[in-house]
Amino acid sequence: MFVNHYKTFILLLASFGFIFTTLITTAKEKQSYPLPEFTENALEDWINSPPLSVSDLEGKVVMLDIWTYGCWNCYRSIPWMLTLEERFGKDRFQIIGIHTPEFDHEHERKNVIAKTREFNVTHPVMMDNDFSYWKALRNRYWPTFYIVDKQGDVRGVFIGETHENTARANQMESLIAQLLQE
Repeated sequence: MFVNHYKTFILLLASFGFIFTTLITTAKEKQSYPLPEFTENALEDWINSPPLSVSDLEGKVVMLDIWTYGCWNCYRSIPWMLTLEERFGKDRFQIIGIHTPEFDHEHERKNVIAKTREFNVTHPVMMDNDFSYWKALRNRYWPTFYIVDKQGDVRGVFIGETHENTARANQMESLIAQLLQE
């Protein structure tokens, strides 16, 4: 009798596992959505690059970094991002900074340029002074990292200061490597 209950229990667990896996997979698929088009297209709104469009990024895995230079958590993540550029840059990987200011002095282009130089940021940075891209993404936090696949779909969103060899960094790097292989 115990064996019959045990077999029934195992079958129920297997069924539950299948249902749970299906739900998780479906939820992950629904989390993917198209990256909104960049909201700024004037030359003076971009640093280290002419204005970009989402179509310019086709075929690349992209990490958007929503930041502001006065945010400690933002600029403490930059050394880790620079290592990502070194590691994945040759493999069709692109970081794009979206500088969305928190304070008045962070709206000034010359200040943002000075900070990108100080932090050795050479990837494209879009100045989002009016929060239009922030709103298009429905973003709420500095820093937030959006990982985008080669087709232009957001596949992962990660919030908070990130350092090399941490759980968050490892998870993001694993997703980037996976997307580069797709």
